[in-house]
Amino acid sequence: MWPPGIVQFVHRPGIIDIGPGYLDPSLLPVAALREGLDGAAGAYGPAILGYGANAGPLPLRTALAEIQSRWDGAPYGPEHVVITGGTSQMLDHLTGTLAAPGDVVAAEEPSYNWGCGIFREHGLRVARLAGDDSGVDPDAMERRLDEERRAGRRVAFVYVIPTFHNPTGRVTSRERRLRLLEVAAAHGVPVVEDNAYRDIALDEPPPPSLLALAAQRGVIQLSSFSKCLAPGLRLGWLSADANTVERLEASNLLTSGGCLNHLVALAVLRLVESGWLDRHVADLRRELTVRRDALVAGLREHLPPGFQFDVPAGGFFIWMALPDGVGEVVLREAAECRGVSFAPGSAFEPPPGTRAVRLCFSLHPPDVLREAAERLGAACRAVATG
Repeated sequence: MWPPGIVQFVHRPGIIDIGPGYLDPSLLPVAALREGLDGAAGAYGPAILGYGANAGPLPLRTALAEIQSRWDGAPYGPEHVVITGGTSQMLDHLTGTLAAPGDVVAAEEPSYNWGCGIFREHGLRVARLAGDDSGVDPDAMERRLDEERRAGRRVAFVYVIPTFHNPTGRVTSRERRLRLLEVAAAHGVPVVEDNAYRDIALDEPPPPSLLALAAQRGVIQLSSFSKCLAPGLRLGWLSADANTVERLEASNLLTSGGCLNHLVALAVLRLVESGWLDRHVADLRRELTVRRDALVAGLREHLPPGFQFDVPAGGFFIWMALPDGVGEVVLREAAECRGVSFAPGSAFEPPPGTRAVRLCFSLHPPDVLREAAERLGAACRAVATG
């Protein structure tokens, strides 16, 4: 399915891997993107190969500000948007801009593992924020920030994924979002909001973003085309107050070469302007809903008692808790013997004592997901009975 040496993940023969957060190749719009590139070349000629405007093409920034306004019911303009090379790229850049080696980043537990890896590569310490099914516990966050301040450590920013969280799929409630913002503001700590899965709402829409609830003060939001379009584009956008955007636009990273992904940004602009992207995202949500429901139904049918999960309202993932006495290493060995695999929960640095695994429903069609659930259920029964 995937050619070795071309992509990160290659299917292992005989294994249905429901761990990686990939889109199924059949869902990647090759033909539409080819048309987008052709349309950009026709509209802009050689300019598609020049140094792009620092903050990205103005028409795309304007269109994304309008999308953001629809999401949040709040006013945004192009002055609030910077085109990025994807969430990871801008997270790396923000870490170098907002923090210095020895500083602290406060991140919820569990959290996006590669994001925390970026922080550590910059010499930062990751302080964990406890939470529950409603998101980060604001009281625990306040205690953690107080503790770091008393110890003489500077908290550079708080990093959270409040909407369709990776890996748990949870959505932080509106009340929690407001309280989280209150705590961050009281401590003078900015919040970086990872919004990568916002487009993938499979049930009711999520609450307004932290950026909107904060009226754009003290929050920097990162959004991505990787989940709703294609990860190989390496394209996303940052939303923030106009002063923050102006500061980033003037950074040497952008002034030395312009927009971080100029050619692809112009191709995607054509898909946005034509209305194609809206139709595609609506189709993608319907397809992912079918896939989520297939995996959920299979798990409910085949899992033995004690293996628990909540049905996510969006995103790509199901976080499955393991019963007492069942460890992820033993379960994974049993699962792979039966031709299925998953992402170990420990990779996402959950709270101590947590036993859980992450299951992804975006990579495989419904019939394969049902088979994966049956195989996983057999493995769970085997380890649960010893």
